[in-house]
Amino acid sequence: MLKKLYEKSEIWFAVTWIIVYCVLKSVGDSLSASIGIGDLCTVPILLILSVILYLFVKNNGLSEKYGLCKSQISASKMLFYIPVLIFVTGNLWYGVALNVSPLETLLYILTMFCVGFLEEMIFRGFLFEAMVKDGIKSAVIISSVTFGIGHIVNLINGSGAELLPNILQVIYAIAIGFMFVMIYYRTKSMFVCIAAHSIFNALSIFANEAVRTVEQRILSCVCYILICGLYGLYIALKVKKETE
Repeated sequence: MLKKLYEKSEIWFAVTWIIVYCVLKSVGDSLSASIGIGDLCTVPILLILSVILYLFVKNNGLSEKYGLCKSQISASKMLFYIPVLIFVTGNLWYGVALNVSPLETLLYILTMFCVGFLEEMIFRGFLFEAMVKDGIKSAVIISSVTFGIGHIVNLINGSGAELLPNILQVIYAIAIGFMFVMIYYRTKSMFVCIAAHSIFNALSIFANEAVRTVEQRILSCVCYILICGLYGLYIALKVKKETE
């Protein structure tokens, strides 16, 4: 069924995955909240989706097309990914705290690693590759903006996200999406994107939110936008000249 849909239309295949992922993750979050243990139901749902997606790509010989392979560009030309390393520490800039129980912490980390894999494969892989044939600029914009807007789901999925943090998340997620799509487009590898996305999300469980003011949250958002946006532009302009 998946293969038939993929062969019929790669764009609709990507859209289908986006819908399925958003709906099932929201269901998992809602069920977990009703039980009272964060991510208890979300983890198995996302693990199953991750396995299905990985096997589909692997069994159909699509690993290289969707970046499950090593980079085609040396790390030195990518500035050794230093901006990415700085970005992934963002949730720890204002200190570290154990915000939930050890069990919920573990479940959250597992969930975020699944989220990193699924979102990168769906937005940077399926969606981007389906559109890039018609133009790189539109593909980059749609992939980045769609990724950012997709985070609005946190307001309605029972995760308890507040309005301001979620709006800020949508804004900087667009910049993050731009950085990731440029890394993927130039290196032809998804590994750095998946790793950075997963680690950044996972470390958010240790963020010391109790001491963060509204101003600090806004400042963090601006920093994310600058780091990711400028690094994305560097890759788009500088790396292109060196490799093409």
